Amino acid sequence: MATAIEVSRGIKLMTELHFRSARALAEDLRRGGIGARELLEHFLARVDEHNPALNAIIQEDRVGARARADAADDARRRGEPLGPLHGVPMTIKESFNFTGLATTWGVPECAGNIADSDALAVQRLIAAGANVFGKTNVPINLADFQSYNDIYGVTNNPWNLERTPGGSSGGSAAALAAGLTGLEIGSDIGGSIRNPAHFCGVFGHKPTWNLAPPRGHTLTGALTPTDISVIGPLARSADDLELALRLIAGPDGLDADGIKADLHGLEGPLARLRIAVWKSDPVCPVSAAVVARVEAMAAALARCGAVVDEAARPDFSSEHSHQVFSALLLSAMSARMPEGQFAALIERGAALSPDDESPRAMETRWRTLRLRDWAQHNEQRTRLRWAWRRFFESFDFVLCPIMPTAAFVHDHGPEASRAIVVDGKSYPYFSQTFWAGLAGVAYLPATIIPAGKDPDGLPIGVQIIGPAYGDLRTIQLAQRLERMGFSFTPPAGFP
Repeated sequence: MATAIEVSRGIKLMTELHFRSARALAEDLRRGGIGARELLEHFLARVDEHNPALNAIIQEDRVGARARADAADDARRRGEPLGPLHGVPMTIKESFNFTGLATTWGVPECAGNIADSDALAVQRLIAAGANVFGKTNVPINLADFQSYNDIYGVTNNPWNLERTPGGSSGGSAAALAAGLTGLEIGSDIGGSIRNPAHFCGVFGHKPTWNLAPPRGHTLTGALTPTDISVIGPLARSADDLELALRLIAGPDGLDADGIKADLHGLEGPLARLRIAVWKSDPVCPVSAAVVARVEAMAAALARCGAVVDEAARPDFSSEHSHQVFSALLLSAMSARMPEGQFAALIERGAALSPDDESPRAMETRWRTLRLRDWAQHNEQRTRLRWAWRRFFESFDFVLCPIMPTAAFVHDHGPEASRAIVVDGKSYPYFSQTFWAGLAGVAYLPATIIPAGKDPDGLPIGVQIIGPAYGDLRTIQLAQRLERMGFSFTPPAGFP
């Protein structure tokens, strides 16, 4: 018979399981400290208890997941080789194909779009032993800083249910923060991994463009990767970001015969590092609370001997970078539009006066770029990429915000009427893409790390930008900072 101490210890272990890293869970499973079915049932019980308040997980495959968990336990008992995620329960963003579940991107007309195969990244995670048991919520067309749609409803932030968890991987970040899943993968074209990670206090990584092939992350069956858009992991630990990235990175079949991912990690002491700090910008000013967390992280690195420079910038203007990003972003996203919606944009663009340079007019033109015009913007992007490359010859990383504020209150009104309020001053809602666009337009990797709380107790993340294919370096800097105390903490109300 178990003693009271052993029973107490067992209960404590079970209540802590859901906030452990995927790597730690996998180790528990390998050692036999817990079974795959037992662990899955633990997470499913938490979904039953807490998901109604959050609406983060919006599709499930419990029957299949239980069968896979039983098979994982049988394989361990037989002594078969176990993958690095053997038996770890996880969820995926709704926009990834997963056999038998719907891929809708929140578009009501696509509610019956049932996948008959798995996305490549999902295949790779499953091959490593992960047990995918559900999907997490998104905004319509993956195109908002909030996650709500007419199919699945509204997802709430576990730190404050009246606030957004972010978007478009908002369900992913909310599920992780509340301890409903062991690991997540999302996607990012305008901050859609980084923004929710920041709002929910978890880790997220936007890889170098096309490092992790996105095949199967599609609504239309397209095989061509979308410009700027990437797929990448979200987790409660920077160690999990590295584990997941290593699993999903590497060329797809078209390139596998001649290309391989050969990423270099972060070596040597922090004292060798040269860190540029970009705390705010006139294009998108950030709150004093966000600035304070960027400064805190920079100060921590400085105390370790790193050289910190608050004046260093790449050789381009913020305005120019944001304009190039905005043009290419809107052009890329318009490719997802139904034919009728795009045709209406063409008509609207044809009716514009040549001298109309209002924001609405410019957005219409960018959404309907001809190839020649797109190529000119792409040339400007390539020049930005070279400017960043020269900059990273002198600096190792940039620390900067990802959003101007912590999570804001749900706002589902017309997009044209929305705004973001920063320390009492109102700014255009979509100006918030500026910080995501710095890395996005130039195809650079960027890692989000929890950096502390604002005065209201809401989490704030800091963005670490590195050179192209420096993905392991930004993640491994996050790992070192995590060990220094910049780590995930569970939200109250989700014990």
